[in-house]
Parts: sequence; C-alpha cells; structure tokens
Amino acid sequence: MAFIEAYVTNLGKYNEGELASEPLKFPTTTEEVQALLKRIGVDNIQYEEIFIADYDGDLPELNACLGEYESIDELNHLACLLSELDKSDLEKFEAAVASGEHTSGVGDLINLVENLDCYDFYIGVSDDETLGRIYAEDMELINIPENLRDYFDYEAYGRDMRINEDGGFVKGGFFLPNGSQFTEYYHGREDIPDEHKVFAYPQLSIREQMAAYKEVIDRFPQAAERPRPEQSHTDR
Repeated sequence: MAFIEAYVTNLGKYNEGELASEPLKFPTTTEEVQALLKRIGVDNIQYEEIFIADYDGDLPELNACLGEYESIDELNHLACLLSELDKSDLEKFEAAVASGEHTSGVGDLINLVENLDCYDFYIGVSDDETLGRIYAEDMELINIPENLRDYFDYEAYGRDMRINEDGGFVKGGFFLPNGSQFTEYYHGREDIPDEHKVFAYPQLSIREQMAAYKEVIDRFPQAAERPRPEQSHTDR
C-alpha cells in the first residue's frame, strides 16, 4: 500500500520551463530516492532543489494536507508510522484527517499518528438516530424505561450528544475526541529515527561529475570568469 505518493519535481528545470517529475511511493529507501533524483536531473551540481508537484497516495484525505515543499525524510517517517498501524487505527487516522484534526503540515500529522488513542471512531455510524441508540442502549448513558423506548427520540438525543461531545460525522463513521491528553512527541527532523531518513543526492562517478560541471560552465560561462582577487601587500 502506498500511503503517500509524491510527484518529486526538479525545481530548477521547472523554472526553466521544463517539467522533470516522477512519482515516489512512501515508505521508500535511500536507493530509490537517489535513483529518482538522478532520473529527473537533481545531481547537487547543476540542480539541487526539488518540490512536490502533486500527491496521489491511497489516503485521499491525507493528500490535501501535504504541501509543495515537504521534507522527503518527514514524508517517509510519516509513511513508516502509518505502515505500522492496524486496520482500525488506520481508519481512525483517516477519520481524524477528514475532521481537520492536526492537519496543518507533515509535523502535525506525525503527532496525530502518535496520539490516536486520544480519539474514538464509531465505524458505520452516519446519522444522529444511530448515534443516539449507541449512547442510550449500548453504552447505557441514559436510563430509558422499557415501556418508553418505542417513544424515545433517539435522533434528538444523538444530536445533543454529538454537539456536547464535540464530535462529527465523517466518511466512514462518527469521530470524536475522548478527552485524553494530546502529547507533542515530534518537534522536528531531529526526532526522525535514522532508519527512516532516506534523502540523499545521487552518487555520481568522476566522469558524471565532470560532465555536470562542464554543462554548468557551458550554460553559465560567467561562473568560470570570476575576477581574481586583488593582491595583498604581502603578495606584491
């Protein structure tokens, strides 16, 4: 499963009017990153910078939360964390993203994965009446006499509980915070485990390096014609 698929694009070529872009599926490896960068011409000599032109992973709600200049290492760390979730937690994560919880960037999303126990998700619950029956009958949060159950307004009760609990219906069910403390475990790239760090420029042979430098000089001859610094008094 490709939790994230990013179209990695050569920024320098894009600014020159050429689109050099390929999809990269996460989780990924250093070798896959290097091979892709080489194919799109990012060699750390002629071209160094990249951006993400688009996202097309298996989690549509997640794609809209990711930006053009996300870190490859952070994207990989997020995807690795997602790959460790079981089906129910992955569904809860999707529901959290759909509800807009902690979705302002990849760092927020990483912390969201680490705090899924702060939320409850009732799969398949899509209306107030069903929700009201869950709260009243399954969870027994209200005592309804047997002879009055046919007359009880479960829809109104479910609506009140939804509002009071600050929950909401999203694709797939009913999502709500459960009152647990949300902890910020991730503060920046220094918190990424080494095994999740995958960004590296391609390893070029001497011949490839020389060809790249020659192309830079051919394109920007002024770079090879920099004025020599003035001699100091001790040099004269």
